[in-house]
Amino acid sequence: MRSSLLFTLFLSLFSTCVSAQMNSPEGMWETVDEDTGEAKSVIQIYANGNKFDGKVAKILTGNDDAVCTECTGKLKGKPILGLQIISGIAKDGEEWNGGTILDPQKGAEYRLVVWYDGDPDVLYVRGKHWTGLYRTQTWRRQKS
Repeated sequence: MRSSLLFTLFLSLFSTCVSAQMNSPEGMWETVDEDTGEAKSVIQIYANGNKFDGKVAKILTGNDDAVCTECTGKLKGKPILGLQIISGIAKDGEEWNGGTILDPQKGAEYRLVVWYDGDPDVLYVRGKHWTGLYRTQTWRRQKS
């Protein structure tokens, strides 16, 4: 009886922790090159009021001095390390959307939707082009 009660308590605490992680995209996320499967960068997603933004926290390819050569306007020539690439996503049901994501390799900005699919250590990130085309990436929570 006592071990069953402890087990139930453990499951309850575990599910509360998982639920809390899935209530927000906040955290450090490794991006992966779709062609090679290699980790490319770490993106830090953080709260900004009731929305979320994100920036490049680490470049894992050894190119820490890379700049956004394809960007336009005030972002042209800015260092990619530290660059804000996610702006203004907000909770909408089971996902976060309404913001944008910048692809510094192309200098292009896309509408953004992110969500979990059961695993709090896997974030699905979808950039949508105005033409209706989209690309979805799988980001993994960076382990400390």
